[in-house]
Amino acid sequence: MLEVLKRLAGYGLRHKWRLAGAYCAMAVTAVSYMVIPRLMGSAIDEALASGLRSELLILAGTIVLVALVRGASSYVEGYLFESVAQLVPFHLRGDLFRKLQHLSFAFHDKQQTGNLMSRATSDVEAVRYFPSYGVAHGVYLVIYVGGVVALMAAMNWRLGLLVMALFSIAMWRSLTVIPRMVTAWREAQTETGHMATVVQESLTGIGVVKAFGAYDYEQAKFEERASAVRVHQTFAGLLSVVRKAQSTLLLNVAILTVLWIGAMEVTAGRLTAGEIATFMLYLGILAGETFWAGFLIVTWAKAVSGGQRIFDVLDAESPVSERSGAVTLTRVRGHVRFDHVSLSYDSKVSTLRDVDFEVQPGELVAIVGGPGSGKSTIVHLIPRFYDVSGGRVTLDGVDVRDTTLESLRHNVGIVMQDTFAFAATIRDNIAYGADDASTDAVIRAAKVAQLHEFIEGLPEGYDTWVGERGITLSGGQRQRLAIARTVLLDPPVLILDDSTSSVDVGTEYEIQQALAEVVKARTTLVIAHRLSTVRNADQILVLDQGEVVERGTHQELVARDGMYRRIYEVQLRPPEETRLALAYVSGDDS
Repeated sequence: MLEVLKRLAGYGLRHKWRLAGAYCAMAVTAVSYMVIPRLMGSAIDEALASGLRSELLILAGTIVLVALVRGASSYVEGYLFESVAQLVPFHLRGDLFRKLQHLSFAFHDKQQTGNLMSRATSDVEAVRYFPSYGVAHGVYLVIYVGGVVALMAAMNWRLGLLVMALFSIAMWRSLTVIPRMVTAWREAQTETGHMATVVQESLTGIGVVKAFGAYDYEQAKFEERASAVRVHQTFAGLLSVVRKAQSTLLLNVAILTVLWIGAMEVTAGRLTAGEIATFMLYLGILAGETFWAGFLIVTWAKAVSGGQRIFDVLDAESPVSERSGAVTLTRVRGHVRFDHVSLSYDSKVSTLRDVDFEVQPGELVAIVGGPGSGKSTIVHLIPRFYDVSGGRVTLDGVDVRDTTLESLRHNVGIVMQDTFAFAATIRDNIAYGADDASTDAVIRAAKVAQLHEFIEGLPEGYDTWVGERGITLSGGQRQRLAIARTVLLDPPVLILDDSTSSVDVGTEYEIQQALAEVVKARTTLVIAHRLSTVRNADQILVLDQGEVVERGTHQELVARDGMYRRIYEVQLRPPEETRLALAYVSGDDS
């Protein structure tokens, strides 16, 4: 708990001069706040003793002057603390976003997007006030209350000790609530993350929700999570209410006791009427500080719960990281080598086992296999989306783990099966990662991907806005956009992860014709389910359960009557041949 608060306080210390100014203003506010009751008590005694005299007018003027100073210092204090309270979440969100961008696929595979978004929004909001108001008013409370009690004890030690005892009990009861409030707020924040995930998934998959009429199901999921958030937040609120009620009771007891004992002290001549008034004013100040203590407790509890969730992400170790002295690759020739590579996402399940093959510069290698056979995993190891568990992957003889990630990924272009388009113009989407690309270069890439004519037919051409997740584009158009984006980077190693799966046969043929010139000058690895993609490959790798079980050209593998032959018969054979084969097997002569 203390470590979390210490780290959060460090974000405030990034703006130490603002905090220093705020603390100075806070000191002036505290001193002036303590002086005013004393001056008012003296004014009362002066008025009772001598009536309206110049001394009383001087005291009144002094009180007004001190009040003005307190108002000015309070403004400066609030302004500086609020500025820090705005800057802290700015830095936290920046650090979170930067960390999430650099964490590997292995981390994101295990995370819920909505939960991560919750940490960058509601969790950051939960901690924003701690580094400024939370820390400052914690210090202020201790020093200020101590000063007030000392002044009260100096006037009358009996009443001073009594007030100190009652206030100490109130503060002790408040502090005992903190652990339970931390737990309640942490559970509330966790459930908020789950709720955000439900909302994110429902909105992302709204088409599926509507198609299957699953409105009630999604509503029930959301209400279940929302109810969990409400329950935990209500419990935390009840703890705060109980603490407030106890503190109010103790303060009322203190006020009644001071009035009762104070009256006896005045009768005995040990206190004046002005001093009793001063005591009552100080009690009012302590009452206000007790309620401030409630705000601090909630602030600290939220800071601990939200801070723990934030630092869980910031402290996460990425399985993929740059080694010290990593090599910066220039443009490589494209010699790819898998040297007895194995991969396990965890200690129990092996995804790849002893994968060993070599791709010469300029070769086209096709990878085929059933679902879950490890095809995408293999190509994801080249740009180091994951790190191997055994063996090594080399590019021009250099282990990819010994290179900088930026230079490696500039040399390896990948068009993924699950294409993504940003909410931006078509030109910006194609030029993503190559912001300095000229319009002519963007158009050339679009022509290669057979997308130029479609774009030219749009009212705004390349300045047409693409909706969120590319919703205004068809699946085939999004894939051609992704191909254009990769072609524009001109990488020496090109990976096509089933990149033509969402286009029709005619469009696929056009793309393959356009890519024919592109792949000649670079090493290309293709994952595909169509014969047109693999027929002309220099080498075909057949995967089964994470192992390369066959390799060779199309003609060689078809002749072997092995797994590739079976895949060819069911999946790769042209449609008419497949229909005739199925008709023959079923005995249907029609």
